[in-house]
Amino acid sequence: MNKFSLKTSPELEIMSQGGKILHGVKLALISAVKVGASGQDLENLANKLIKQAGAEASFAKVSGYKWVTCININDIVVHGIPNTTKFRNGDCVGIDVGVYYKGFHTDTSTSVIVGKGNSEIVKFLDIGKKALKLAITQAKPGKRIMDISNAMQTSVEKAGYNVVRALTGHGIGRNLHEEPYVPCFEVGSYNNSPKLTPGMVLAIEIMYNAGTSDVVYKNDDGWTIATADGKISGLFEETVAITKDGPAILT
Repeated sequence: MNKFSLKTSPELEIMSQGGKILHGVKLALISAVKVGASGQDLENLANKLIKQAGAEASFAKVSGYKWVTCININDIVVHGIPNTTKFRNGDCVGIDVGVYYKGFHTDTSTSVIVGKGNSEIVKFLDIGKKALKLAITQAKPGKRIMDISNAMQTSVEKAGYNVVRALTGHGIGRNLHEEPYVPCFEVGSYNNSPKLTPGMVLAIEIMYNAGTSDVVYKNDDGWTIATADGKISGLFEETVAITKDGPAILT
């Protein structure tokens, strides 16, 4: 018996609607990333667009977190609080945002280069996109969470980078964070890894660093997590439903 929250067809339809709203917000935020813009600009835009769509901000519902987005610049891995620091040419900006619509959450993130980045940063982000894409192909009935994890870890490590081991993706639905955990690295035995079943919805998230996999808290705000060695980090995430026909990307 699967102990995880399985969504019904009507619930998946609501999550799909919320995911479409979130996808539109993400595209608008990507377009707004330019030299001289700031995380606060992205925060304001996301807040406006989510409200206009008749949805609510998922992250603002997290206890103690007052913002709509997490904006992660360069060495920031996750949970970066948006501020007025202006983006500079070549910065790597991670955008993480979630939407709560008709009782259900969806969650997505992406990383983009400000202006024109050097070839190493371009390659670094391409690897993350590829890793997430490969992971999503594994999100089908009969596979296990570890198949998703293996796809991410293998892609990233083959390219000479390291996956973050202190944080994971997660199930999602009525709660922003639900079981099962979805690590971007292999952990435990394959046979004990949760089996994927139609109706499961996962926030599949690749978090990886150009240098060490180790992370530290930064800025004394209790949220910001950064790379231990100061090298850049990348982040890509989609909300994905497991269906009998395979993975359905909702965001």
